[in-house]
This record gives sequence, C-alpha cells and structure tokens, in this order.
Amino acid sequence: MIRIWGVVVLIVLLSNGFCSNGVGMDDIDDKNSNNATIPDVVNIGVLYSFNTSVGKIVKIAVEAAVKDVNSDPSILGKTHLQLSLQEDSKYRGFLSIAEALQLMATHTVAIIGPQTSTTAHVISHIANELQVPLLSFSATDPTLSSLQFPFFIRTSFNDMYQMTAIADLVNYYGWREVIAVYGDDDHGRNGIGALGDKLAERRCKISFKAPMSPEATREEITDVLVQVALAESRVIVLHTSTTWGPKVLNVAKSLGMMENGYVWIATTFLSTGIDINSPLTSSVMDDIQGVIALRMYVPDSKLKRSFISRWKNWTNGSLGLSTYAIFAYDTVYVLAHALAAFFKQGNRITFSSDSKTSLIQGDNMHLDAVKIFNEGKLLRKSIYEVNMTGVTGHFKYTSDGNLANPAYEIINVVGTGTKRIGYWSNHSGLSSVKPEELYSKPVNHSSSSQKLLSVIWPGDTTLKPRGWVFPNNGRMLKIGVPKRVSYREFVSQVKGTDMFKGFCIDVFLSAVNLLPYAVPYKFISYGDGHSNPSNTELVRLITAGVFDAAVGDITITTERTKMVDFTQPFIESGLVVVASVKKTDSNAWAFLMPFTPMMWIVTAIFFLVVGFVVWILEHRLNDDFRGPPKKQVATILWFSFSTMFFAHRENTVSTLGRFVLLIWLFVVLIINSSYTASLTSILTVQQLSSPVKGIESLINNNEPIGFMQGSFTQDYLVNEIGIDATRLVPLTTTEESAIALEKGPHKEGGIAAYVDERAYMELFLSSRCDFSVVGQEFTRNGWGFAFPRDSPLAVDLSTAILELAENGDLQRIHDKWLLRSACLSQGAKLEVDRLKLRSFWGLYLLCGLACLVALFVYLIQTMKQYKKHYTEEDRSSSGLKSSGLKSKPSRLRTFLIFADEKEEIVKSRSKRRKMEMASFKSTSEVGSSNNGYCQSPSEKIECTNNET
Repeated sequence: MIRIWGVVVLIVLLSNGFCSNGVGMDDIDDKNSNNATIPDVVNIGVLYSFNTSVGKIVKIAVEAAVKDVNSDPSILGKTHLQLSLQEDSKYRGFLSIAEALQLMATHTVAIIGPQTSTTAHVISHIANELQVPLLSFSATDPTLSSLQFPFFIRTSFNDMYQMTAIADLVNYYGWREVIAVYGDDDHGRNGIGALGDKLAERRCKISFKAPMSPEATREEITDVLVQVALAESRVIVLHTSTTWGPKVLNVAKSLGMMENGYVWIATTFLSTGIDINSPLTSSVMDDIQGVIALRMYVPDSKLKRSFISRWKNWTNGSLGLSTYAIFAYDTVYVLAHALAAFFKQGNRITFSSDSKTSLIQGDNMHLDAVKIFNEGKLLRKSIYEVNMTGVTGHFKYTSDGNLANPAYEIINVVGTGTKRIGYWSNHSGLSSVKPEELYSKPVNHSSSSQKLLSVIWPGDTTLKPRGWVFPNNGRMLKIGVPKRVSYREFVSQVKGTDMFKGFCIDVFLSAVNLLPYAVPYKFISYGDGHSNPSNTELVRLITAGVFDAAVGDITITTERTKMVDFTQPFIESGLVVVASVKKTDSNAWAFLMPFTPMMWIVTAIFFLVVGFVVWILEHRLNDDFRGPPKKQVATILWFSFSTMFFAHRENTVSTLGRFVLLIWLFVVLIINSSYTASLTSILTVQQLSSPVKGIESLINNNEPIGFMQGSFTQDYLVNEIGIDATRLVPLTTTEESAIALEKGPHKEGGIAAYVDERAYMELFLSSRCDFSVVGQEFTRNGWGFAFPRDSPLAVDLSTAILELAENGDLQRIHDKWLLRSACLSQGAKLEVDRLKLRSFWGLYLLCGLACLVALFVYLIQTMKQYKKHYTEEDRSSSGLKSSGLKSKPSRLRTFLIFADEKEEIVKSRSKRRKMEMASFKSTSEVGSSNNGYCQSPSEKIECTNNET
C-alpha cells in the first residue's frame, strides 16, 4: 500500500501549483493552532463529480448547509466552516485518488464524499493513513462498514438494508429465484453479494448473475439481457448507477422484457433519477412502466417542508429534490455538531508529518505537504456520538456504525409518475403504514403483518406475475421414470418406444394439462428392467443434476424430503402386512363366541348381584320376594336371568328397586343388541384366521419377512421398527411374493408375511384369495412427484393435482388403472371380532353404582325404622320385665329379625304396642288406687272383665 500511496503522491506533486499552495496552507494552520485552541476557520472538503445530475444537487445542498451553519452561532460560535470543492472528474478511476489527495493536502479535517463506492474503497486507505474522516452518503457498499475502513463514515443507509428490503419483497410475493443485473464494480458486486445472503435467509436465491461493465455499450448490454431472457426466472433485480441504469431499462424495453410476466425491481438509482429529472419525457417513462423501485425514506416534518420550499428557491425549479440532497445537507450539520463537541472537550486541530514518507525519496516530491490529522480519531468519535434531529429526521448511529432506524419507500412507476405502495423498515419489515408510526410498537416481522398496496406490473396488469417460465433455450426437462418390473399398472415403459404409461403417468399428464403454460419435457427411464430400481437413488439423482424431476410411484418419506421438494400427494399409501389366511367354519358352540370368557363371567356375576340387590330392596315390601328361604333363592335366580329376556313376572313396588331395575334393563338392552349383532356376523360372514396378527407379532418373532425390492420398506423396517435385516427377504415380482407366502416361514424361500404399501397390496390381493391384510396400516405416506428444492413447478403441479381431486378426474384415473374385481374373501372377516369387557365396563359401572346407592339409601331407611322400633320395644320390655314375663334378645339378632319382617307387620306391631303401653299405664294408675289389684296386663284384662 505504501508503494501505491507514494506513486499517487508523486503524480499529485507534479501537478501545477500544488507545492506552493500546500506549503502556504500549512503555515496558516500552524499559525492558527499556535494562537488559539478553537480556530476561526475549519477546512472541510467535498469530493464529488459535480457535473453529474446527483453532483449538481449535492453541491447546492452542501453550500446551503455550510452557509446555514456559519450563520448560526449556536453551533460553532465564531468558528466558520471553509468549504473546498474538488471535482471528481472520473469518479471511479485512478485520477480520483489524486484529486482526493489535493483536498487532504489543504489540511482538511474531514472530506464529504466520494460519490461512488469504488472510489471510496481506495480513498479510505488514504483516509486511514492520514486519519481524516471520510463522510459519504452515496457510497453505500456494505463492505465499506468493515473494520478495514475505520475512517469511512456513512451518513445515509447501508445497502445491506436495501438488499434486505428487496429480499423481503421477493419473499412477500412468493418468488423463490431472482436474476441479478448489476455493474461489475465494488458497488455492484458487494451489493448483490449482500442480496444473495438475505435471500438465502428466506430460502430464496439468485439463480443467475448478469454483471456488466460500468461503461458497457448498448450492444454489450443487449448481449447480457438476451442471456437473461433465456433464463427461467422472470424476477430481475437491477443494481447500478443513475447514469447507467436507464440504458439497461431502455434496452430491456426494446427486447420485449418489459411485458407481461416480467418483474423488475430497481435499487435507489431509479428513484433518484426520477426525483432529480422529474418530469421525465414520455419515452423514458415508457421504458420503466411497472418497475418497482426503492427510495430512502425521509419522514415528514417541519424541517423537511421548509427545506423543500427553500430548495425551489435555490434551484428555480430546474432540478428536482432527491434524498441525496437532503442527506448531503444533514451531513454538513453532523460534521458541524461533531466539531462543536470536539472543541468543547478542549481538543485542538493540529497536523504532523507522516514518518512513512521518508521511505520515498525524490528531488521534487515535497511529501511534507500531506500531513496527518493528529486529532482525527477524536473527531471520528465525536461524529459517531452525534444525536440530532435534522431534515432526514432523527440522526443517530448504532453500535455497528450504521444509522438507526433505516427505512425505504417502495414505489411503483405508473403512467407519468410513481405511486407509493408501501414502506420497508428494519423495525417492522414491509408495511403500508409509515415507519415512524410503528417505532413505538414491538418489533414485528411476522408474515401476517407484512402488507403492501396493489401494484401495476409490467404489461399494465394487476395480476401478480408467476415469476418464472421454462427457459427459452430449447432445453427440455429431463424427467426420470422408474422402470418397474412388478405392479406395472402404476408405471411402465411401452415396449419398443420411449413412451410410458400407467396410473402415475396419467396423473402427471392430466396435471400438466391444467397448467396455464406449456411444459417442455421428456421421460427418461431409470432402471435395468430386471429388478425394481431404488426410488431413493432416483431422487438423489435430481440433486446431482442428472434429472430435473422424477415421476412415478415415489413415496414421500422424511429422507427424501431432505433432498427434494414433492408435490401434493396424489394417492395415499401406507405400509400394511399381508399374510396367508385360512377359512374357519362355525361350530356347535358358536353361540358362545360373541363374548370373551371374562365378558361371560362378569355378565353372569352382575345378573346375580342385581337380583340380590332387588331382593333386598323389595323383601320387606313385596310379597313376591317373601316366603321360605328356598323359595326366595329361586326367586332371586329367576328374577335375575329372566331380565335378560324382559320376562320377569315379579313386580317391583319400592322406588329404589325400580331405580335399580331401570338401570339394569338398559344395560341388558345394550348387551342383548351387541350379542345379537356379533352372533349374526359370526354365523353369516366368512371367517378367516392367520397366525400373524399384524406388525406387532412380526416384531416379537424371528420369522422371515418379505418386501418389494426397490421400495423404502427395508429401510423403514430396519431403521424405524428395529427388525433385524437378516430376516428381510427381497422379492421382485408378485408371483415370487405369492409363492413365498404359500411356502410359509418354515420352508426354504418362504416368508411369514409380506410388508409393502397398501396401493400395491390392493392390486396383489385382487386375484389372490388365500392372502389378506392383517392388522392395521402402520404408516401414513403418500406418493408425489419429485422436483429440485424450491422449484416453482412443484407448487403449480400441487395446485393442479388438487384440482384433479376436486373435479373427480383423479378418481377416474384410479378406476381406469387400479379398479379390479376383488375375490370373495375380501369381504370376509379376519378371525372373530369378539366383544370384550372393556367395551361395556361403563355400563357395568353405572349399574353397580346404582345398586350401591340404592342399598345405601335402603340401609339408612331400615336403620331409622329399626331405631324407632327398638326404642319402643325397649320401653315395652322394661315394663314387661318388671312383670317377669320376657327377656331381651341380642341386638344383632333383633335387627336381622327386624329386617326380615315385612314392613306392614312391623308397623302394625308398633302400633299395637303403643296401644298396650298406653293401656298398661292407665291400668297401673287404677290398680295403684285400688291397693295393687290388676298387677299385670292379664290381670288388668280380668279386672276389666270383672268390672264389666
């Protein structure tokens, strides 16, 4: 770098008048620095190409800003800014470096510029060496923010944010690939590099890069755009300069690339050109109709409205106002505020010679004219600490050296002008609401919050372009088709031709016919024709670029979805187990088969329990449930089992008994209905039996299992279920599979079961009645067509397949190829679906709870009656005991006798005892008055008779 710097200095020093001007300026600055800490004049430079449209507005804005700062003593006091304008005549070439050094030789404390990122890259090295801050609002290359250029300070938005906005736009409209057309310089390459990174974060990509020389001729531009037109993507991002970009759009218009189906997204160069040169001529506007462009966003404010009004006075309407002019104006103010803070900290402006210049020897070089700004780092620090409100809004830097709250307007070129369709901000992404209205709300980048207004696309249409077409380069899609040996109804090659037929082929052709565009393709067979090829390997060849797609009976699995994208499944097909079955005939004991043994036992127990509970509840009230013990036992048994047929003759009179019986009869109704249905099925439907019950029984034994060669079944059984690979037997044809099943697991070459997808098994079993599906389908898969990742054709074909399903065409194709007359055994049942206890435990629980509740209530009522009766009896006994006639029995025996008695008898006896007690008391009182006559109840009766 030192050698390059020395050569550059040599060129500058050889220019006329350089030496004398530099030395004189050095003397002045040294004199100022010795007289006072704060100088009266501070030199700042502007390096820009003032002969360009952007340069013209920048010059007006910078000069106006310097004038405003110098007239406002509240900023720098008595210190004035002295502006040095340096024309960057080439603004991208070697001479730009020499022109920058001319500014630095004047003891400039900061330079505003340069105009381009290419020049900024080189000058930043010199700024680092001389420690002179370089403030640029138009060099937006993201790589300039790196640690390599500490003295480069960007006073506008980093292009990284602009590329993020474009990536969000692409993702918002559902496109997955774009074409980048850009100038092949630092600005173009690094900007497109940032775009590629941001697109990748959203699972999008740049499918084709079309770099152009910044000085490309019309013929060269045409050659590049012709290649773009032959590509697949129709979403084109144009990233270039204000002078060169309109030429590209004009050539694109002449090539028919501004018609319906194209999408053009332009970076800020287009909005800048429109703003400065507005109104544009009709021919220029015709070239850019429908283009989407970005513009750096400046929020509305009083300062902005005042600036717009003053701008009209400054330019007399000859130049439009661009955001670059506003950022240029604020850049001067940022530098002024930074200098004010710099001086308040007690800093001085001093320069010193660069010791490295002694390495370069020469007679007439005068290298001492270019000196180092000693306090450059302190001024740089002050610039990054500026926090002000300018015409551009709130101006503040973040910790990474970029401006806070970057935002862009998104405009659409329509008619004679533009319309705003929304905004993008780093805070909330795409929105139709102004960014400053969202800053107070939480950060939200969710897809549901992203919203833009309608767009008029190229071709004057509001219909969103698809964003891609099949490349118009004569190339056809190479579609791999598995060359199957078995189940050729799904896909097979017509013998002696390159044509294919089958269910999968018809579905693909029907779906393609529904697409609104033509699909050039050709089928290429995959496989040797002697064994079924591996569909996983076929899918892998898509990622390798051998095939562009794959059509056939390709199951959608997790492993395959990691490699390619699949369409919507056009048939459901999970793994099932097929095994040999044998017929079973009904026997003399078939009537016992509807219930399992446990079901029979529990049902019988509940019959007895319910009968016993009803007997308890009715025994004291109902004569039908009374009598000798044998009769009562017979009544319980008869009543219990007669309820099965609703033939019980005993009436229930108690409320609790009726409640229990009602619940029980409901249970019996359900049981009878289920028993009848199951027995009917057993006696009328043919029964089949198999030693294999499903995939569970295969896991628990060591018998061989067959699978179709080339399918994913082997990997699934080994890796997912854990079956030993040595147990698996590959089978090639259906005939081979049938023979292996017939042999069984105990013969050589035989298998216990055959595992494959249901779609295959339906065809396999349609003519083989000795086999059947056992157990349940244990996976849920589907078949789809495979395409490369993020292929838009996969999305469109998925929509077409759904349309086929909705209009019934998919079912008709299925019936054409796969509908077969099933053998009679397909309607048979595999073994007996016996009714188990778990299907009825709820009913039994309900009935049991009813019995318990009824018994509990009955027990409470009986105990209350017993307590009342026992108290009365105890009183009577005490009276009788005095007469010595009776003794008191045990309480338990008394309760059991009481509970066994009929309730009417108990009530009658209780009433009679009450009367006896009353009579006994009356007689006692009379006897007492008659000196003890009639001492007992019998004597009382006698006395009474005698008295009578």
